[in-house]
Amino acid sequence: MRPLTEPETKVLFTKLANYTGNSLKNLIAPLDDGDRFCFRLNKDRVYYVRLSIANLATSIAREKLLSLGTCIGKFTKTGKFRLHITALEILSEHARWKIWVRPNGEMPFLYGGNVVKAHVGRWSDDCPEHQGVVVYNMNDTPLGFGITARSTGEARRLDPTGITCFRQADCGEYLRDEDNLFATN
Repeated sequence: MRPLTEPETKVLFTKLANYTGNSLKNLIAPLDDGDRFCFRLNKDRVYYVRLSIANLATSIAREKLLSLGTCIGKFTKTGKFRLHITALEILSEHARWKIWVRPNGEMPFLYGGNVVKAHVGRWSDDCPEHQGVVVYNMNDTPLGFGITARSTGEARRLDPTGITCFRQADCGEYLRDEDNLFATN
């Protein structure tokens, strides 16, 4: 497990800033007890972990260490970063834009579908097009995250079957992709 290089950090922060906006700095800000969170790379996966725990993990051989902290996502072979559903808890705490889905739209979203206008209960004001959003149900439980297909103003004028949010990840992935979600190779 090693710290991220400068280009890796830039790619990661660019992706996270798409969802968190200005609250990105809160992810690595010092905590009240003096400790802070950091990002560490193990194989091609990025983990979000307390610095004190990451320092303790240096005594474990890299081959033996499977996971540490919360898996945020992984770097692809081309150097791009892909967020995993395991990052949902962190993204939902710091999300800048949100979409709330009605009960009739929860299951289609959790089965891998995009969010259509008919399923949207409400959404954040002034959300731009192609921006990262966290998808909630009407009880404020995070279901997943995605990218807006239209801005808030354009989405209001859409027909009910128009797509408002492209799904990136949802909680149903824990069941659908359980074989390779936590694969070590």
